[in-house]
Amino acid sequence: MFRCHTIAAAVALACTAPVHAQDAELGRIRDEIRQIRENYEQRIQQLEKRLSEAEAKAGKAEASAVQAENTALQAARRPAGGNAFNPAMSVILQGTYARTSRDPNDFQLSGFAPSGGEVAPPRRGFSLGESELFMTGNIDPYFRGQLVASLTPEDQLEVEEAFFQTLALGKGYTLKGGRFLSGIGYLNEIHQHAWDFQDAPLPYKAFLGGRLNDDGVQLKWVAPTETLVELGGEVGRGRSFPGSDKEKNGAGAWGLFGHMGGDVGASTAWRAGLSYYRSAPANRSFPDLDATGSEVTQAFSGTSKLWVADAVLKWAPNGNATVHNFKLQGEYFRRNEDGRLASNGNVGPFDSRQSGWYAQSVYQFMPQWRVGYRYDRLNHGTVSNALVGVAGLTPADFPLLMSHHNPTRNTVMVDWSPTEFSRIRLQFAADKSRMGTTDNQVLLQYLYSLGAHGAHQF
Repeated sequence: MFRCHTIAAAVALACTAPVHAQDAELGRIRDEIRQIRENYEQRIQQLEKRLSEAEAKAGKAEASAVQAENTALQAARRPAGGNAFNPAMSVILQGTYARTSRDPNDFQLSGFAPSGGEVAPPRRGFSLGESELFMTGNIDPYFRGQLVASLTPEDQLEVEEAFFQTLALGKGYTLKGGRFLSGIGYLNEIHQHAWDFQDAPLPYKAFLGGRLNDDGVQLKWVAPTETLVELGGEVGRGRSFPGSDKEKNGAGAWGLFGHMGGDVGASTAWRAGLSYYRSAPANRSFPDLDATGSEVTQAFSGTSKLWVADAVLKWAPNGNATVHNFKLQGEYFRRNEDGRLASNGNVGPFDSRQSGWYAQSVYQFMPQWRVGYRYDRLNHGTVSNALVGVAGLTPADFPLLMSHHNPTRNTVMVDWSPTEFSRIRLQFAADKSRMGTTDNQVLLQYLYSLGAHGAHQF
């Protein structure tokens, strides 16, 4: 009997031991779950606290930004004090040593009306070029301004540009007003010190007097597209060649231009454009010599219409122009003039259709060193002068207008730019602008930039 009870107790003990072990395991699991829940809730509370603090700081920052913007606008509307307006300023120093086989004072483009601009080669020996003073800066949130004043080799101060430009029209529009370089063509808007050669191509000399600037307004629009699409128009006084300054209400000249451009891969970029410019010169006069060698004055009145097609291609390995780069550039000009010509008291119909073009290439073959070649050509075209045969006048009485000559020029250059602020250029040219002769030119030019100066256009 005792043995039976012992066996039963042992069996009961064996059955309850696993139950107690299982209850202990469940208790540990519940404890772990409780700890995880407590840690999770504590972590959520910490994150919620950080979120509240961050939102509070963001609210303060936004309020500060709004207050700063309002303060800036109020300051912009107040008159500027003595130290409140600090434009960027720079000076361009230029000079040339010239050796020519023909006297620069006798320079002319035979077969083309003189423009009156500074188109002749530099004077022989050492001479100063145009030293330029630049001042540019934002006036307020809505406008910026720029002044470019040139000191000529004749010690005369000229205003090349003095204009305002809008900053906040939006939709890709920009309005410019004052005196500025015209937007027609490609080279015209680029300041002379940024040219790849010392002087302007022959078509610029013959048709624009070197380059065209005028007093007026210009509206430009750039499309919101990946490919550059730029359209613009301008109206002006028409004070400079091919126009003439005259006292009258309204505009004396206007122009339209359009440009497109884009990238071809990572290394090549291009731009092409078409421009039209119309002016109405009145008594645009110039001195000439008649058949007897006596000085006479010719004067043209009528309309002058000019078309310009331009194209530029630039290449640099992977867009990095610091070591190697190449630029190919060209422009074609065509001008029609129709009106009346006055000479020695005689007046008669006059009509001319003339053209010209140039092409140039510049290659940077190693850092700081470039070489370039340019070819210029003018075509005399057709000139109809009703004064020939009147009062005994012959083509010899109009040598500058009636000489059937097509000026050409070949130019090569090499320049060294130790930094972005200095350049020394050696240039050789065989210039056949004058009928029956070649002017062999050797020019050594220096260019130095002092102060902050903005980047030039493409």
